[in-house]
Amino acid sequence: MFNELSSDQARQYIDATAVFTAHEQAAKEALAYRGAMFWRRMKGKDYLIRTTPNGAQKSLGPKTDANEHLADDFTRQKQACEMRVQSLAQALAQHQRLNRALRVGRCPPVLIHTLQAIAQAQLAEHFVVVGTHALYAYETAAGVIIASDAMATRDIDLLLDTRKQLKFMTQMKRLDSSFLNVLRKADKSFQLRPDQLYTAVNDTGFEVDVSMSDEEDDFWAVQTDMGGKLLGARPFEQIVVATSGAMARLRTVHPQDFCRIKRLLAALPNRERGKHRKDELQAQVVESLVAQHLPHLR
Repeated sequence: MFNELSSDQARQYIDATAVFTAHEQAAKEALAYRGAMFWRRMKGKDYLIRTTPNGAQKSLGPKTDANEHLADDFTRQKQACEMRVQSLAQALAQHQRLNRALRVGRCPPVLIHTLQAIAQAQLAEHFVVVGTHALYAYETAAGVIIASDAMATRDIDLLLDTRKQLKFMTQMKRLDSSFLNVLRKADKSFQLRPDQLYTAVNDTGFEVDVSMSDEEDDFWAVQTDMGGKLLGARPFEQIVVATSGAMARLRTVHPQDFCRIKRLLAALPNRERGKHRKDELQAQVVESLVAQHLPHLR
């Protein structure tokens, strides 16, 4: 049922994730230095102006020793952050090539690209990956590959954390974009299904199902049967790797909670027979995975 990664694959994954997390942290720190600072002459005095990435400007006051120090420090820190991000990005690209050469990952690239697009839009904290794709996080944490039909799927299920909906909507307004456009950063062919307006599908048939806002031309809100239980589950996250070598952080639910919820779904009297069998299979697979390879999570 489980095929363990080779020692070379396991070692490469550890090295790659170390660089990934360092790049992730550096990019997060660089957010504080977006935009620019410059001096503007107004009414015979110099004023320090701070600009934002969207072009907004704010005066920080007239030229003083404190503001000169602020401007110099900003410029110095901004340059240092940009150099670190660039250096780590180069190292990350090298590790992605090694990941591919050693066949470290097996996630579909479109999954990784979708997670990357959501993260780059600073929306990752608002979504939980539920359903089949959660198994990629569990098998990666265990250092194995699940050899089972339990992994078969052509869609990713994203659950919006409604407890943070106000913060989510604020970020969407800051982006001045729809969530569909965020997904198109991953694959420009994503379109809404006219018969199922909570689903986007790309040209290869890969689908993203998501509970979303009701803005025009965006996803319609969807209430899942187990949405409340999923949001109340313990969080679990893991850096996962695509067959292309690309990496992303996958946020999902604790494997024990995954099993519990899958069994609850399987017990629903109106559950489709095919989904019922898959629920049972996935619960069994993850329970065995935890017992054999992740006993500390029991």
